[in-house]
Amino acid sequence: RKFEIKDDMFWKDNKPFRIIGGDLHYFRVHPEYWEDRLLRAKALGLNTIQTYVPWNLHEPRKGELVFHGFADIVSFLKLCEKLDLLVMLRAGPYICGEWDLGGFPSWLLTKDPPIRLRSSDPAFIELVNSWWSILLPKIHPLVYRNGGSVVMIQIENEFGSFGDDKAYLHNLVVLARSHLGSDVVLYTTDGGTRETLEKGTIMGDDVFSAVDFSTGDDPWPIFQLQKKFNPPGKSPPLSAEFYTGWLTHWNEEIASTDAEFTATYLEKILSMNGSVVLYMVHGGTNFGFYSGANTGVDESDYKPDLTSYDYDAPIREYGDVKNAKYEALRKVIAKYGEVVSVPPDNEKTAYGRIKLEKQSSLFDMISYRSHVLHSKNPISMEAAFQQMFGFVLYSSEYVPRTNGSSTTLIISIGFILQVHDRAQVFISCPEKRPTYIGLITRSSNRRAVDLPYLKCGQGKNKLLILVENMGHLNYGPYIFDRKGILSSVYLDGREHYEWEMFPISLQNLNEDINPDIAAKIHRKGLAYTNVGYLTGMYSSSADDLYQEPAFYVGHFHVERVGDTFISFRDWSKGIAFVNNNNIGRFWPSVGPQCSLYVPAPFLREGTNTLVILELESPSSELYVSSVDHPDFTC
Repeated sequence: RKFEIKDDMFWKDNKPFRIIGGDLHYFRVHPEYWEDRLLRAKALGLNTIQTYVPWNLHEPRKGELVFHGFADIVSFLKLCEKLDLLVMLRAGPYICGEWDLGGFPSWLLTKDPPIRLRSSDPAFIELVNSWWSILLPKIHPLVYRNGGSVVMIQIENEFGSFGDDKAYLHNLVVLARSHLGSDVVLYTTDGGTRETLEKGTIMGDDVFSAVDFSTGDDPWPIFQLQKKFNPPGKSPPLSAEFYTGWLTHWNEEIASTDAEFTATYLEKILSMNGSVVLYMVHGGTNFGFYSGANTGVDESDYKPDLTSYDYDAPIREYGDVKNAKYEALRKVIAKYGEVVSVPPDNEKTAYGRIKLEKQSSLFDMISYRSHVLHSKNPISMEAAFQQMFGFVLYSSEYVPRTNGSSTTLIISIGFILQVHDRAQVFISCPEKRPTYIGLITRSSNRRAVDLPYLKCGQGKNKLLILVENMGHLNYGPYIFDRKGILSSVYLDGREHYEWEMFPISLQNLNEDINPDIAAKIHRKGLAYTNVGYLTGMYSSSADDLYQEPAFYVGHFHVERVGDTFISFRDWSKGIAFVNNNNIGRFWPSVGPQCSLYVPAPFLREGTNTLVILELESPSSELYVSSVDHPDFTC
């Protein structure tokens, strides 16, 4: 068993081999559907699967290693071997991929002094070495020469678009070889320009340089350029990311590309004996809090990604292959490779309307007696609690103006907003429920919020700022992306001190729900003894409760388990859990995604439970619907 590069070709067991592959990420697909999706990729004519390895899924907290469930990479690689699919493994440590923080665990952001990500900073290299010393020994038995499926391992990802720290890249090669020897081909992937290849290629270390470029570009001049960055005879033409679609951010139209256009440019590569990896062959879903974010012109131009990672790929988010793009690409691939029969689409089920009841305000879930940090100034969620996802509630007291006019709140340094990423502002008297005042977002031009005069018996008002982490940046120069309030807070131009911070992390993908939260959500007649400091013990009208973040719970009956979608049309923004599985963020008030995909393995026969954290206002009828189709029209 041997996989190598010579004569400008890939060779498998001493025979010329053409890679016809596709990206399919194990962590974006329910493990019970891995085989289903891989078989659909094979029916398309693929012989190779490419996947990233997200460090943050496998080590969500320092020293806490996870290799089960969605993170069971060993089982996924063994399944590829069983199905006779080779694997190109993109081991990172940085992956991008529209995944939170580009796959880095956000506890890296807690280090003091701050480490320089994606660099030869010794502190960073030491942490990468620690991680790879755990990951790569698991991979070594699974490389092709040792009887497994892994033929190539990628070093970093598109580094030439980020920096030119060659010492960093050489360090990664040394680390990889120390664990893998010469049993596997190492490679890099960079954009198909001279500048990116000069920065991202690792010359002199026997590392193959692959390229990616926009679908629609003439591939062969780029492949000729690629040859200049590989030794003679060591440059088989490979597009390591042939884009079948594109990503979508919230508040954008859903991305789509023409099937025939995509197929035409695929054939331009295959017709001249080039190799190709479809990005994506199957996108899947950013379950939990793992969807990332990008920036535009500057750091404040913040663009969070959808929960869906459908990508307009030939195998849709929910596994369907009966579509024009799958058929067009399969027709082309059939001329140059082997295709097998196509599995039928899986059944989707509409379970109907689901009635929800409000269980409690989010503020009522917070215990004052535990998990509170006192600080002179607000600090980030990572620094305060080593918290990686979710929310932080900042609480303080202030004296309102004596003349009855409003107080001006500003959270910024100069003209740069220092809220990452979305802050809901509330005020209250100690004996009253919080009143919603306004919203400050990272990408808005609104730098100030006026806090209206509120006369309280004790003379002080309470200020509550709920900050949501909507996804760490996964690409670009601002990737060191801490969350929460990152500067001082100013009231009427004066710096305001003395804050209390409460973490609200909730559970992420592949994690068990916090038992304390679960008990409180499902308990009727909540006692407010633990949260009286924040909310007081009193009753309020239903209209008042609709103005603050709250949990809603509903149940629905399943006779036969099947894939479904929960439609949140007429709701605002929040997070949903089905049977304690975090199915992701919803935000139909900006769109385009109206529904969240619920794979059948998240369901069970009989009664199923849906829990929604709605951050703004729920549907007036307090219903959602289980439907049999996705919806990207909000």
